[in-house]
Amino acid sequence: MAVRRKGSCYLGIDVGGTKILAGLFDRSLKLLAKWKIKTKADRGGDVVIDRIVRAARELVEDQGLRVADVRAIGLGVPGVVIKGRVYNAYNLHWSELPIQTILRRRLRVPVFVDNDCNLFTLGIHRVELKGKPDTMAGAFLGTGFGGGLIINGQLFRGHNFAAGEFGQITIDKNGLKTAHSFRGSLESLASRTGIVRCLRKAVLEGEVTMLQEELGPHLTGVRSRHLRIALAKRDPLVKRIVKQAAEDTGIGVAAIISAIGPEYVMLNGGVIEALQKPMLPVIRKAAAKHVLPGTMDGIKIEASKLGDDGGIHGAAILANEEEAKAKR
Repeated sequence: MAVRRKGSCYLGIDVGGTKILAGLFDRSLKLLAKWKIKTKADRGGDVVIDRIVRAARELVEDQGLRVADVRAIGLGVPGVVIKGRVYNAYNLHWSELPIQTILRRRLRVPVFVDNDCNLFTLGIHRVELKGKPDTMAGAFLGTGFGGGLIINGQLFRGHNFAAGEFGQITIDKNGLKTAHSFRGSLESLASRTGIVRCLRKAVLEGEVTMLQEELGPHLTGVRSRHLRIALAKRDPLVKRIVKQAAEDTGIGVAAIISAIGPEYVMLNGGVIEALQKPMLPVIRKAAAKHVLPGTMDGIKIEASKLGDDGGIHGAAILANEEEAKAKR
C-alpha cells in the first residue's frame, strides 16, 4: 500500500442501525479498503461508540497502518448534528451526545461529524455525478426515509441543520404511523419499516402473503431482500404494497421538485437497492403526475450506483474539507 506515513490517509465511517461501514482513503480520496461490522445498537449507546472505535482501528491495522497515520475521520450518523453533537439518533440510543469530542479523545485524531444522509448526498454528488449538478436532492429509503440537499454545488443543511428531512413530509394525514415519525409521512409509508407495517396491517385484516411461510404469522424480521424474493414469485399482497410505497415516494419526489427544482433527484438505500426495478418506473410516473406541466423538463430521477459506499465517500470528503478549513 502506498500510504505509510503519518497523516497520509482519511477514514470515512457510516453508522447505521444495523451496521457500521468504514472506508480507508488516500490523500486524493481514492477508496483503498473497507471494513464492516454490526452496530449492535440493541446493547446500548455506549456499545455503539465502542464499535465505531473498533471499526476504525481494525480497518487501519488490517492495512498495516496505525490510527496515527490517519489525517482526519469523517463520521455519518443518523439524527440532527450541530457542532459535533448528535440529537435524536433514536436507533443508536443517543438522545444528545457530543460524539465528535468523544471520538477525538478516544482516537486522538481530528473527527468531523454530519448527518448520514447529508454525507450520502455529498458522496453521490461529488463521486457519482462528478460534482456537476448545481442542485441535487438525495432521497434514501432504508429502515427510515432520509434525505439531503445540494444547492449552489454545496451541501445545504439549513438554518436548523435539519434541511432535507424528506421522510417527515406528510402526504396522507390519515395514513399509517410508525415510531419516531408522523402519521402519513413518507417515512411511515415508504420506508422498509413503513412497508412492513402495511404488510402486517393487511395480514391482520385477513390477507395472506408467502412471507408468512418463512417468517411466521407476524412477519418477524422482514428485510428488503425478502420483499424482492416475494415480488419475483408474484406475491400479490407484496406487489400491491410495494407499488403503493413507490407511488407515495413519487408524490414525495414531486414535492421536492416543486419546492426546490433540483437537476437530479438521486435515490438510494436498502429498499431502492433491492427493489429498484419495480419501484423506479412507478416513482417517476407518480412524480410526473404531481407536478405542474413542464416543471419536470430536464430533471432526472435516478437510482444511485454507489450503494453503501456513498456514505463513506461523503464522510471522507467531509474529513478532507473540514480538516483543510481548520488549518487555514
